[in-house]
Amino acid sequence: MVDSFLAEARLEKPLTLDHLNKLFWVWLDECYQNKPHSALGKDISPAAAYNGIQKPLRFLDAKTIADAFLHTEERKVDKAGCISFMNKKYEAGLPFIGCTVSVVYDPADISTLTLEYEGHAPWNVSQLVIGERTGTRPKLPPHMQPHPAVDSRLLQAATKQNQTRKERQTPVVSYRRKDGKSHV
Repeated sequence: MVDSFLAEARLEKPLTLDHLNKLFWVWLDECYQNKPHSALGKDISPAAAYNGIQKPLRFLDAKTIADAFLHTEERKVDKAGCISFMNKKYEAGLPFIGCTVSVVYDPADISTLTLEYEGHAPWNVSQLVIGERTGTRPKLPPHMQPHPAVDSRLLQAATKQNQTRKERQTPVVSYRRKDGKSHV
């Protein structure tokens, strides 16, 4: 289709891009948009088909369109509460240690990422700068905190092993009388 325009444009020998653009818009309007197309039905041009639509056009907002072109990948949050993404570190947060989060990003700009995790509102993260957050270490999330021991598994196992060993040992023969005096 455009090849036929280019063949005609060569005959005109336009010297500027503006002249070529004017020729293209004239060709597009007269030779394509307002010319009947067999795929649309008898004597119906693309312009007539478009103008004959009774439904009003619905335009999307810029954010919806931008969101449609975002990329998504998954990353596991390490024991420091960070993810690695394109050789850079981003802080996801300590509550997500060991969890796999979805990283939503614009491939043209990875300075800020959006992280998503089931049951949590999406949140934005920036590249981690070492030394940015110094101070007291925050507490680990509850599922990562140590639990105090209730009893000693070592002593329980040792007691059981001791009882088993005593049961297997041959009883010692005693030569004492019941009154405690020796026969020997």
